[in-house]
Amino acid sequence: MKLIIPMAGRGTRVRPHSHTVPKPLLPVAGTMIIERLVETFIRTLDRKIEEIVYILGPDFGQDIKDQLTAMSDRHDAKTTFRVQFPALGTAHAVACANEDLEGEVIVAFADTLFDSKEKFDLDGADSVIWLKKVEDPSRFGVAVHEGEKITGFVEKPKEFISDLAIIGVYYFKDGQELKRQVNRVMDDGLKGPGGEYFLTAALDNMINEGKVFKIATVDEWLDCGTLPAWLETTGEIVAKENPTFNASKFPGSEIIPPVFIADGVNIESSKIGPHVSIEEGTTIKNSTIKNSIIRDNAVLENVETEGSTIGAHTSLKNVKGKVDVGDHSNLEIE
Repeated sequence: MKLIIPMAGRGTRVRPHSHTVPKPLLPVAGTMIIERLVETFIRTLDRKIEEIVYILGPDFGQDIKDQLTAMSDRHDAKTTFRVQFPALGTAHAVACANEDLEGEVIVAFADTLFDSKEKFDLDGADSVIWLKKVEDPSRFGVAVHEGEKITGFVEKPKEFISDLAIIGVYYFKDGQELKRQVNRVMDDGLKGPGGEYFLTAALDNMINEGKVFKIATVDEWLDCGTLPAWLETTGEIVAKENPTFNASKFPGSEIIPPVFIADGVNIESSKIGPHVSIEEGTTIKNSTIKNSIIRDNAVLENVETEGSTIGAHTSLKNVKGKVDVGDHSNLEIE
């Protein structure tokens, strides 16, 4: 089975962090968003992912490709890179992998994390769409269904028609059929809002042609698409996983779980937690940190903050209050 991951966007809604790191490579409690996604598939599918196809933007450098290749290698999957330029929508993103669309295929957009207690049944359907029951369907694209069979899709319905939101994960039994349909959307000029080609238009065509679409409901759906969402998701995962730490490594400091503290972190005379994620190599002195993300090799001294996101190789001194600071920054209040 092939896993197609469109990730050409640079993630403007998680700036300043996405200026230097594509959004899917940002960490959530020590693991890249995209790797958590892949690990979930490995855990919840009864088929092996043999190849991961990454749809990148034209400005993604070799260092990013190296990180993605290493991740694929860790999960015993082949790596393939394709480029989307210009970015013309979700159907166009999938079409950029035309050469790879054969056999069984999963398409998964990379800013979503999900989980399920059960393995997903992919048999007996031409396509399976991952869905989550939501309280406010008007905020999402939803699937209309009869029992376990999907009959159509509606984008942000103004009146209630379904409470099963599309989370951005799709299985297709026949990659060649998917290829035919996404190219048909573009050949026919079926543009949606913003002049983009949407994957749901291809799905509608498939349903109209009699293809059988089945529901896969998830227990948990976490968004990483904005700074507040990334922060909230990190806090939820830290609470869920409740990582262990050795408090004796940080004498004179108070660590309030749940927290994630990576290897090589130095904490002195500080109060950390709850819901804090600290990546490797970071040093924190005389500080109070709550509900925040601190990336690798940062240095914080005399900092009091809550709800902050602090980039890698960043130095903060005498800072009080919420801040969002990108990589390789220096902020000192006299």
